[in-house]
Amino acid sequence: MRDTVFIHTNDKQMLGALVSAYSMKRNSRDPDRFDVRIVRREDYRFLDAREGQDFRRGKDRRPWRNDDLQSFTPLRFLPPELMGYEGRAVVTDPDVFAAGDVGELLSRDMGGKALMCVWRPGTTARHDYFASSVMLLDCAKLRHWACERQFNELFEFKRDYLKWVQLGYEDRETIGRLEPEWNHFDTLNEYTKLLHNTKRRTQPWKTGLPVDYTVPERTLWGIARTDWAIGVVNAILGSASPLGRYKPHPDPRQEKFFFGLLRECVDKGMVREQQIRDAMARNYVRHDALELIGRGGARAAA
Repeated sequence: MRDTVFIHTNDKQMLGALVSAYSMKRNSRDPDRFDVRIVRREDYRFLDAREGQDFRRGKDRRPWRNDDLQSFTPLRFLPPELMGYEGRAVVTDPDVFAAGDVGELLSRDMGGKALMCVWRPGTTARHDYFASSVMLLDCAKLRHWACERQFNELFEFKRDYLKWVQLGYEDRETIGRLEPEWNHFDTLNEYTKLLHNTKRRTQPWKTGLPVDYTVPERTLWGIARTDWAIGVVNAILGSASPLGRYKPHPDPRQEKFFFGLLRECVDKGMVREQQIRDAMARNYVRHDALELIGRGGARAAA
């Protein structure tokens, strides 16, 4: 089994996944030594089967929504099965783009660890945790990963979502730490290997679109600002709502980086202009995307 980079996504983030896949090969010195595979949420019916059912996420209970922006997240635990529990894999979110050579990661000395990822220090708003959004996996050492069974345990309240995705069920002795540049959170500089546009509100290809994910941040009164609350605010304030629209990325270079890669994808026929138009029409991609890659054309209807 050849080493493989897995990019898990849903259709809402498919354009990002395609650009991500292109970047992995583009920026590798030896792109033929590994495969890149996109894993779609829509291809896994066990996720569909739990639509609307409650699961535990930290202190909260919430219903599972397959149309949420990040409904692909459980699939980050699927690659060892897809690899037949052999070889090495890198798994990333669809908003992760190679600025360096992912081949360096696949060939890295893992020091006997089962997986490696970046340790994310805590802030006043969150505790520190292992960021499983980018992982290097030794699949033979992860035979206990069974994505469908473990996903179903969420709804039996045998498993907590946050603890799962933050690798809290793993023996810490089996987890190695990667340098921050292998999962550089909204940071693009000379050290960046994998750029992660992790702040959903400022993803560069979404600017100006209505927010389409559940927002867990708290208000000043401690009330969860969830999707229903955003709906109320949007209904009152419309397009002026401060909660309901994606905002520009604070670093213009990261916007240029993404749309530069997208332009190359179109030039090489890896993404068709019609795909971009379709994504614009569904509000998956900002409506000036074609203009930003120098293609012009009419904007999609809001």
